[in-house]
Amino acid sequence: MKLTDLNPELTIALSNEEADLLERIDQPQPLGEFTERDRTLISGLVRKSCLSKVVHDKTVMVVKL
Repeated sequence: MKLTDLNPELTIALSNEEADLLERIDQPQPLGEFTERDRTLISGLVRKSCLSKVVHDKTVMVVKL
């Protein structure tokens, strides 16, 4: 259970870079298509429960939650 499930009014602090990246991801995309900087931001967004990494046909995909 996520903290935002308990209190939906809670907001998650995002940097401008994280917010821009989150807007660009509108459908599942392979992690390999992103730059090294984007991968670092993706790791942070996964920790903040904004994104998820899913394995599909031996490919790691990034999915917006």
